[in-house]
Amino acid sequence: MKYQDYYQILGVTRDASADDIKRAYRRLARKYHPDVSAEAGAEERFKEVAEAYEVLRDAEKRAAYDQLGNNWRAGQEFRPPPGWAGRGQGGFNPGGFGGGNFSDFFESLFGGLGGMGGASGFAGGRGFAGGKSQTVPLEITLEEAYHGGTRALQLQSHERDASGQIVTRPRTLNVKIPAGVTNGQKIRLSGQGQPGGGGRPNGDLLLELTIKAHPLYRVQGRDVSLDLPLAPWEAALGGKIEIPTLGGSVSINVPANAHHGQTLRLRGRGLPGQPPGDQLAVLHIVNPPADSEVARNLFQRMAHDLPFDPRARWPK
Repeated sequence: MKYQDYYQILGVTRDASADDIKRAYRRLARKYHPDVSAEAGAEERFKEVAEAYEVLRDAEKRAAYDQLGNNWRAGQEFRPPPGWAGRGQGGFNPGGFGGGNFSDFFESLFGGLGGMGGASGFAGGRGFAGGKSQTVPLEITLEEAYHGGTRALQLQSHERDASGQIVTRPRTLNVKIPAGVTNGQKIRLSGQGQPGGGGRPNGDLLLELTIKAHPLYRVQGRDVSLDLPLAPWEAALGGKIEIPTLGGSVSINVPANAHHGQTLRLRGRGLPGQPPGDQLAVLHIVNPPADSEVARNLFQRMAHDLPFDPRARWPK
């Protein structure tokens, strides 16, 4: 069998942190997931990435894998070292794609298969276990996160046929997105994940949500922020300004002598929840261009008539 360099597959170093490994997996999963990727060989590449993550995300599996040493190269012929038998049993539980979808390399180390003294419950070298949960990235708009909605997802379903082999079939799944979801939140769809073997239940499908970048708003948790441009006289004199929110336009009161970078908070105007988030309006003072004689005269009058030094606090 061929040695699998899981660090190389994820594009991380052997001393990578758990967070580095998770970030690398998420990036590659979005790139190669067969439901969304148009790249050739995406499904096989996705399986490699999922297998590498299955090992490196688990401290116990990773420690066992690291004992093989770092002198192997991907693609080299590999046999488990003497005394390895038994390390793949008891503490390890292959996940992700269910029995038969991991490489022989993985199963030789962690599956108790392939001459490793197969554990009870395995038949013909393949296990019949409950289906594994499957995580799929789903990108939504900020408006969908605020109002909720329904998405029709086109998925490739992995199912067992009459002979027990896993086959891939297309399917459409209507997913309800609750109002008030946040970045990184997961929606669990029971029984929609990987198929179980021997009549065991299917796993769950987990939709990991990512909110798309918005041209107007920024999101942090349930709070939503907005840059609010003000003319110099609006900032100096104050007054009511109409601004957009995800729930519709509202009027806010800008205090007199407001300064650049000042933040005004609209309670409860962010993403719904318990409690709801707020909307933050960050003030940005924008000068009109001095591109006409009238405009230049006005600026010259202000420079002459207003006793204002923007650098007055600098040390003399």
